[in-house]
Amino acid sequence: MNKDEKILRKNIRQLIRHVKQKKLNEKQEVRSSLKKLMRLELKKMLSEASTPDVDPAPNKSTGINVLEELLKKIIPVLETDFKSLTTDESQRQSFRAHIINAVINTLTPARINTQAGGNEQSIEEAIDIEIADEDDKFIDIRTDAEKKSEEEEDAEADPRDEFGAGIEGDETGRNMAYNSFKKIESNIIDSYELLSNPEDQELFYDYLIANLKLYFDKFEGELADQVDEPTNQAYDTAKEEPAEEEPAPDEGGGDLGLGGEEDLEIEL
Repeated sequence: MNKDEKILRKNIRQLIRHVKQKKLNEKQEVRSSLKKLMRLELKKMLSEASTPDVDPAPNKSTGINVLEELLKKIIPVLETDFKSLTTDESQRQSFRAHIINAVINTLTPARINTQAGGNEQSIEEAIDIEIADEDDKFIDIRTDAEKKSEEEEDAEADPRDEFGAGIEGDETGRNMAYNSFKKIESNIIDSYELLSNPEDQELFYDYLIANLKLYFDKFEGELADQVDEPTNQAYDTAKEEPAEEEPAPDEGGGDLGLGGEEDLEIEL
């Protein structure tokens, strides 16, 4: 695939996203109302929970129940890796930005396919078929050396560069996010694919992103907290006072019971 074909595919996909986004906006108002209602219901449930429940009842949404189980698996992993980035705050900011972006990129294709209809061929697949037909007519004039060179470049490409495409940030944070996301990616996909109800899927997606951001805020706050060492007034006062200088020894050796130079006459 040459550069022009890649650009063409990219432009077509952008057009696809625009068309589908327009359709999504038509349902946004209904979904927004549903989300508000769900948030109010969750808030009510939390306010009514005055004591810990040994066997708490599940949420009314299956999507939230599935998400809760997912968070139990992935949050400890993210917390460990996030808190290991202690050199600079920019590393942690980069980490969280790349993780959230990766989650969005991972779930977006599944969400689009669901909204387009499970049994219908997606627009993007149709476009890929049309491009494939055009490829059959394409006459490649590259030399074998040029083809080999391009294949080697593709093989040597760092997957972390593709993972971080479009996201600015510290490279160490990006690399750590790449490794961390590889540990949890399958958990996220498997959990989302359990859901077939559109309302469950929307709640799962929205609350997943929101919870990731909230947990990252929590981790950052925990790293920033400094515990003050207990002290008292006597210690603070002593610390502020300059240390007393020790008296200089007597040049004449008075401390040793000896007189000055006039008392130490030596007869020749």
